[in-house]
Amino acid sequence: MTAKHILVAGTGSAGKRHLRNFAFLGCRVSGMDPRKDRLEEAAKSAELVHSFGSLDEAWRQDDFDAVVVASPPAFHVSQCAECLKRGKPVLLEKPVAPSFAEAERLAAEGAGDPARPAVLVGYTYRWWPSIRFLRGKLRDGTIGKPLYADFVMSAHLADWHPWERYQDFFMASKELGGGALLDESHFIDLMIWLFGMPSKIYAQVERLSPLEIETDDHVDILASYDGSFRARLHLDLYGRPHERTIRIVGEKGSLVWSFEPDAVKIGLEAGRDWQEIRFGHERNEMFLRLAEHFLDVVGGGCEPLCTLRDGLNALRVVEACRQSSISDRAVTLDP
Repeated sequence: MTAKHILVAGTGSAGKRHLRNFAFLGCRVSGMDPRKDRLEEAAKSAELVHSFGSLDEAWRQDDFDAVVVASPPAFHVSQCAECLKRGKPVLLEKPVAPSFAEAERLAAEGAGDPARPAVLVGYTYRWWPSIRFLRGKLRDGTIGKPLYADFVMSAHLADWHPWERYQDFFMASKELGGGALLDESHFIDLMIWLFGMPSKIYAQVERLSPLEIETDDHVDILASYDGSFRARLHLDLYGRPHERTIRIVGEKGSLVWSFEPDAVKIGLEAGRDWQEIRFGHERNEMFLRLAEHFLDVVGGGCEPLCTLRDGLNALRVVEACRQSSISDRAVTLDP
């Protein structure tokens, strides 16, 4: 079987990771980035078949089986739409777009139509083994009916890419689609994946720290569900030490997931005797599993496990958070 040829559009940190992973999986890989220095760095990560400064230049070659769109969010919709028009399946980095309206435009252009090439949205935590285990325990009733969940993502932006000034990272730019709310919508997607869409959102989206950025660095969200379940999400770009955790409290006990250590704890008694299951996977594991799944999608072996509709749902919550923060009122989400 001929090796798949994958074009990665955007060869920053995420793009280089995709290049390495697809090359590791036996694919031929090419890179596109308007910055020559990033293409040169990408060539050190994986052997590139081609290097391009624009998509227009890449299309003149056009022997690609699929495209990874790993550019800043501001370019996601236009680049994804262009790939789909050329019949290329797309692995689209999250978020789908900086706004729900832009993402809807992509859907309106036919993305998500079964007759069009597939779009897989890269909410990678869905492929993290310990998160999948957590979801299984939630679904099998280990803690009974869930009543409350607490999601925390706290990590100082200057530590994310120590090889570059954080002020130059797209996360610092409102125009490019940075900020805690958009970039860490990972945890909004996980909330929806675990519990479904909330019915009401109250949120504060702010910039509190002295970080030299244009974007939000502090987000608090209270999500209400019809019935008797609530979820709280805290996202920030200034926390040290870094923390990524999910705590779910149910009628019979609690589940706690942590990124470091990579573990799930199960507590079913009044005391502090927890059953802890350690996984110990390296962070790249979820990206590698995502890449394997994308190759299955490209080969026609399965449908995407994280669809454009899933990406749109995450952005519906993002927009509700923005509206709530501006109005200082809860926002009801239409079914």
